Amino acid sequence: MEDQDSTDSGPEEPQDQNIKENGIQGFSQLSASVQAVVRIRQKYLALKKRRLEKAASQSVCCSRSTSPKIFTFDALTVNTPPPMRKKRRKRRGRVQYPSNGYRKVVPNQEHSRAKNCLFLLCIILFLQVYNAIENLDDHVLRYDLEGLEKVLKREVFGQQEVRDNLLAQLKDYLSTYVHSKPLVLSLHGPSGVGKSHLGRLLAQHFRFLVEDRLVLQYYTLHRCPSEDQVASCAQNLSTIVSEMVTQAEDEEKIPIFIFDEVEHMPKQLLDQLHDLIRVRHMNEYLNTIYVLISNLGHEEITKYVLHNASSMAAGSHSRVGKELTPLLQHSLGKHHMLWRDAEILPLTLLEKSHVTQCFMDEMSREGFYPDFVHIEQLAGEISYYFAGGREFSRTGCKQVVAKVNLL
Repeated sequence: MEDQDSTDSGPEEPQDQNIKENGIQGFSQLSASVQAVVRIRQKYLALKKRRLEKAASQSVCCSRSTSPKIFTFDALTVNTPPPMRKKRRKRRGRVQYPSNGYRKVVPNQEHSRAKNCLFLLCIILFLQVYNAIENLDDHVLRYDLEGLEKVLKREVFGQQEVRDNLLAQLKDYLSTYVHSKPLVLSLHGPSGVGKSHLGRLLAQHFRFLVEDRLVLQYYTLHRCPSEDQVASCAQNLSTIVSEMVTQAEDEEKIPIFIFDEVEHMPKQLLDQLHDLIRVRHMNEYLNTIYVLISNLGHEEITKYVLHNASSMAAGSHSRVGKELTPLLQHSLGKHHMLWRDAEILPLTLLEKSHVTQCFMDEMSREGFYPDFVHIEQLAGEISYYFAGGREFSRTGCKQVVAKVNLL
């Protein structure tokens, strides 16, 4: 029985050994596959992590361009541009000098003082211009042109264009003290339109402002009544103008000379007046104002007004002076060269309404009650031109004073 047990147990030992060897081999194969799976998983996780980091960086860049800027403490990666390469400078060739020559050293130039002088001159010029601009209003206020305008509007009737042109010329000339030529104004018109009255108002206004010694009101028939006194009158006129101009220069004022009845001036006296106006070599003669009053050219003015009465009624008074001035300039130039250097201011005919205003003003001055029925009756006694459905006075307001004195 023992032998049988021994024989039975003999073959069982190698079977157990085979079973063990097979188990070990299976475990080793299982561990290798597990390691492979672990390595694959690690690679997958690493690849996934890289993809997530790349997507996060792209989302940060996009959010910078579209979303509003929000301050964070996260460090941002900045793409720095690649460094630029410096361009190599080409070496210039050496200057070759002749063997028998020598190099000439340029001496150091001294600093020129002309630049400093030019800079100082510019500053002085700027200050003078600025001071002149600041003093423009002071010169105009000295002569009170606003007050003169009010006086002319109140006492000169029917001459709005001439009044505006006269004030504009005076304002432009009196705004500064330094001039290149004198101001020559020539008033022309038929009898009774207000030429002499306008001259008297100017003389009265400037006598009050610049005193009587700087204003000359010259009546030709009164100062030089006969032809035998023409030479002495011319000499006397030159002396008076020179003294007034010199005195005005000392006081830094502008004198004014008003010549009435210029149509009665002889040629020698006109030549003397023209020489005074055309003086160029002395500065004091350039700062003067000349006002010439005459009825020269009244035929041209009367014909123009009567021919264009209908168009003037439509409100075209602004072009009367522009069209009349060339005609008068041509005719007056034939009379004497004096008017080639003058500004022509034509006074037109007065209408019946303007004559009525003259009667009302004169009656108020004399202390009469302004009865409109009586004024219309007096205005109807004056002769008129009839043109374009309008009435123009033949004598203007010249007969107004005589008729009021008869009341």
